Amino acid sequence: MFDAKKLLDQFLGAQVPGSTGTVKQKAGDAVQLAKDNPLATGAIAAVLLGTKTGRNLAGNTLTLGGLAAIAGIGYQAYKNYQAGKAPQDVAETEQKLLPPPADSPFSLEAPAASNDFALTLVRAMIAAAKSDGHIDEAERARVMDKIHLSGLGAEAEAFLEKELATPTDVDALVKAAVSEEQKVELYTASRLAIDPDSRAERGYLDLLAGRLGLADGLVDHIEATVSAAQV
Repeated sequence: MFDAKKLLDQFLGAQVPGSTGTVKQKAGDAVQLAKDNPLATGAIAAVLLGTKTGRNLAGNTLTLGGLAAIAGIGYQAYKNYQAGKAPQDVAETEQKLLPPPADSPFSLEAPAASNDFALTLVRAMIAAAKSDGHIDEAERARVMDKIHLSGLGAEAEAFLEKELATPTDVDALVKAAVSEEQKVELYTASRLAIDPDSRAERGYLDLLAGRLGLADGLVDHIEATVSAAQV
């Protein structure tokens, strides 16, 4: 089995080459590099699947790593929601995204950080990217051509090709998230994959949130925290 956590890094453009140094100094460089040379950054969700969010993520999010970024956003949103903060206050406050604490259920050492669940998060991001219906057979072939050039490996390529060609099984995604924290991360990953600027995309995210049983206020906090993590 391939390393699903590394594939998540590819989806979010994590560990961008040429973006070493402080986050403040290099955030703009990282985003520009993602735009200029998408295959070098590996931002599959942002470029290969035709979505936009990944190219707008702030530099510290890009360098955290895919799973850490998803867990960090989920943890921050969940914490602020439980504290009774207003989502708009989060969106208006500049934050540095950090990995969740080691003693948190969102920790990278927790069950939610397993390779199997990381694979579920990849599936969730692909499902979100397909939700507007723009990935037809011709587009899928174009995507796979570029994925092949990115050097992910035959096993990962076969997995992605199958996921792109298979109808989304929302029931299976929801069933794979067994804890509240995993549900938050699954929705967060889905939201990171797309900018919901069409009715189909927004409708899919609303459906997913409802099926996961996430409170409206918690979803609002996830949305606000994703926005705060963007450039």
